[in-house]
Amino acid sequence: MSQQNTDHYRKLEHMYLSAPINDFFRPTIQIERGRAVITNPVRRELFHAAGAVHGSTYFKVLDDAAWFAVNSLVTDVFVLTTTFTTYLTRPVTSGTLTAIGEVVNEGRTQWLAQAVVCDDEQREVGRGSGTFVRSRSPLTPEIGYA
Repeated sequence: MSQQNTDHYRKLEHMYLSAPINDFFRPTIQIERGRAVITNPVRRELFHAAGAVHGSTYFKVLDDAAWFAVNSLVTDVFVLTTTFTTYLTRPVTSGTLTAIGEVVNEGRTQWLAQAVVCDDEQREVGRGSGTFVRSRSPLTPEIGYA
């Protein structure tokens, strides 16, 4: 792997962790070419009224993992999620959510990526896939890409 790509992945990780929403969610991230791993601790603040993680948290880790897998391949601009389908398959009440996103198709103007999220026992608890396109927003230090 070239140093340039490694630098790009670390800058994307910094950008992700510096986003204000992640002060609340407290995730971790690891990026490599065409792949991203997001972990998110399960906390009571993420629960719906029935005492398990709300679906919005599943969506966030799945979309984030797929999104960063795609943006690992795009070094000049921020990509956009244009569609994302989420399947919730098992409730989670404790531990850590781990989502792994991977690019499954790279086209000239759009990318298809999927992600799977598992609990601490490596049971699949959700999955999703989406389509992503280039934006016009450059990757700059002003958005945390530093």
